[in-house]
Amino acid sequence: MMRSGGILKWAALVLVFFLAVFLAFQLLEINMDFNLGNVFGSVPVEEVPTRLDRYKCGLSKPCPEGHFSFKMASGAASVVGPKICLEDNVLMSGVKNNVGRGINIALVNGKTGDLIKTDYFDMWAGDVNTLITFLKTIEEGTVVMMATFDDSASKLNDESKKMIGELGSSSISTLGFRDNWIFVGGKGIKTKSPFEQHIKNNADTNKYEGWPEVLEMEGCIPQRQDP
Repeated sequence: MMRSGGILKWAALVLVFFLAVFLAFQLLEINMDFNLGNVFGSVPVEEVPTRLDRYKCGLSKPCPEGHFSFKMASGAASVVGPKICLEDNVLMSGVKNNVGRGINIALVNGKTGDLIKTDYFDMWAGDVNTLITFLKTIEEGTVVMMATFDDSASKLNDESKKMIGELGSSSISTLGFRDNWIFVGGKGIKTKSPFEQHIKNNADTNKYEGWPEVLEMEGCIPQRQDP
């Protein structure tokens, strides 16, 4: 009886010991949580923006009042056609199936921003007179957007270059075989357009075999105001 009583006492002591250890750890954990809460609880949490602002045609910044947002790219070699976007509307692209080899042109109403027409002119195997006829139909106040694809210069002549120069182009006179060129001008413009990029076809600097790199341009076109 005494032996069994001793065993019970030892069991009771062991149980009390483990219970004390358990309670000590519980108190320690609560105390640590409290202290950590005091340390970090006052630190402000910065709110992370859930989305990035998107502007028309994917521009890097919005255009001011009274301007049309545009973004455009030349063709890539003879594989990917050019793309022209105005006011978040894609006017010409390979997806729309309205681009082709040569000079791609979109005509836009300079007052409303509405699309008038699009067309492309093959300057490798086509007839430059079709381009000249098209250029003669452009009315005063029309915004003219042009982008090249593959070869856009072989059939150009002095008359066609002069007419495009009168739309505000500075580079059309030096446009050569397989050069890349993008341009925004207008019928009746009084100065040279600030919206133009041109890169020469050069075997030493071409990004693609036989073609220069793609050109991209974005900006804000002033809306035409009636006098």
